Amino acid sequence: MLCWLNRLHGALSAPTGRIAHLRPSSLRRRLALSSQRRIPEFSSFVARTNTCGELRSSHLGQEVTLCGWIQYRRQNVFLVLRDSHGLIQVVIPQDEKMPTGEIEIKVKTAELLNSCKKLPFEIKDFVKKTEALRLQYRYLDLRSFQMQYNLRLRSQMVMKMREYLCNLHGFVDVETPTLFKRTPGGAKEFVIPSREPGKFYCLPQSPQQFKQLLMVGGLDRYFQVARCYRDEGSRPDRQPEFTQIDIEMSFVDQTGIQSLIEGLLQYSWPSDKDPVVVPFPSMTFAEALASYGTDKPDTRFGMKIVDISNVFRNTEVGFLQDALSKPQGTVKAMCISEGAKYLKRKDIESIRKFAADHFNQEVLPIFLKANRNWNSPVAKSIMEEQRSGLTRLMEIQEDDVVLLTAGEHKKACSVLGKLRLECADLLEARGLVLRDPALFSFLWVVDFPLFLPKEEKPEKLESAHHPFTAPHPSDVQLLYSEPEKVRSQHYDLVLNGNEIGGGSIRIHDAELQRYILAELLKEDVKLLSHLLQALEFGAPPHGGIALGLDRLICLVTGAPSIRDVIAFPKSFRGHDLMSNAPDSLPPEELKPYHIQVSWPADSEAKKSSLNQPYCPES
Repeated sequence: MLCWLNRLHGALSAPTGRIAHLRPSSLRRRLALSSQRRIPEFSSFVARTNTCGELRSSHLGQEVTLCGWIQYRRQNVFLVLRDSHGLIQVVIPQDEKMPTGEIEIKVKTAELLNSCKKLPFEIKDFVKKTEALRLQYRYLDLRSFQMQYNLRLRSQMVMKMREYLCNLHGFVDVETPTLFKRTPGGAKEFVIPSREPGKFYCLPQSPQQFKQLLMVGGLDRYFQVARCYRDEGSRPDRQPEFTQIDIEMSFVDQTGIQSLIEGLLQYSWPSDKDPVVVPFPSMTFAEALASYGTDKPDTRFGMKIVDISNVFRNTEVGFLQDALSKPQGTVKAMCISEGAKYLKRKDIESIRKFAADHFNQEVLPIFLKANRNWNSPVAKSIMEEQRSGLTRLMEIQEDDVVLLTAGEHKKACSVLGKLRLECADLLEARGLVLRDPALFSFLWVVDFPLFLPKEEKPEKLESAHHPFTAPHPSDVQLLYSEPEKVRSQHYDLVLNGNEIGGGSIRIHDAELQRYILAELLKEDVKLLSHLLQALEFGAPPHGGIALGLDRLICLVTGAPSIRDVIAFPKSFRGHDLMSNAPDSLPPEELKPYHIQVSWPADSEAKKSSLNQPYCPES
């Protein structure tokens, strides 16, 4: 396909020839926000008089200048011109459809601004492209209507957020440094060499320390559209560099932060979506784990986890007896409504294998129908023994399937929480609609534990959120006796099963902060001496939150990945396929930073690969 960049000058006329009708772009209508007081002027300061998507029959007779790419060309007479706002048909005068369909442009002059070689893919949303190809030619992928919609909606939501925070509530937009130092705990950080031997900067995971220091400095309402960095592999909802709406306030409590964020989202929400209803419901961490098996539950559908331990207190089934005899031992179950109608035997086997492979946990499917031969002998004995109690407690119907597991409370809940989502995927693949894509279900999760046992050393503690999170006022005394039982003033905002924000009330007392760092987390307090010193100078009580902007926009637009709402994202492996970053540097450029690359045993193969033609990821 060939494409040209053109500037056209001509007069509008009503179409007289019969041509194929193209559906007009509704981009501007989709992006218009209800609270806008005026329509933006998209053609100010440039050579065009109008965009390709705005002309209608009301413009008949006017002379216009348009700029854009030629999308189609037919018989050197009819051209379809495209820009980021829509399509318009242009006629090279002979005989004289799009809403722009009611009108077309009769050309007086046409100027070719640039030529275009054969495109690697057609700029059409319905044309399938691999993600690697899209990222390699990202500047072309950005021309698609979907990418244009995503990025323009992102821009408008951020603008409305700025307006809400700064103009309506007196927040101050402050830029914080990108070059910082290592922070204890948390994710891995990107390391930046300096010209001083052995000394390095780190890119911040978030502006956490700086925004607390701003509170000490008297800027009691701060926000920033902040760039953050984590040296982790990419996932569909994560990038090594990402953007968050970062907020901090002095003299605030948890309720104040939650009310602020609810108002912020309600004010900035796109007008083409159902309005945001506030206040958002709230659930404790313990409740979320017990009912949904996760701290970020998707509340758009049921299938809640139920504790059925009491039903089996006197059971003679061996593995249930063993589980209930141990500390924290429970029997948990989840009912899959109409599962017997929609799930096949291979689905049930896949579910059991998933639980065994990922959790080393046995999951037992139980069917009420006596003629269902999938029931194992153990399942049949369970049903003979406890059928009525189980049916009554879980309100089981004839075609339902019950998944049962036994073991330690957290582990049993976690495996059923994962299977809840797996079963939802299977049922939706069979035609059931459990998770309405047009529904936005917000939820606050609160009362998280302050500490968790370290995975590699369970006898030691690490922060569940970060080391600056304040303990729950009711649990402060437990810090000195049973710190693992302390709840925190940490809160997460969840949308449709995705964490889109997290925050906390901070520790503003220097001695308490020092005790938690040194005595409980065993961290080197010298790394945070600047913060501890600042807290000693009358730091006000303060708290805040950060919203993950990329993830939020991804959910709002229905995009399959956050890479679809970022202009120039990294690949799944953290690479820029367009520019081939990260890239190597010659030794002479590394010398001022006192760095020498040490190659592994297969160094010759790796060194030679640096000189090979670039091959994008599959």
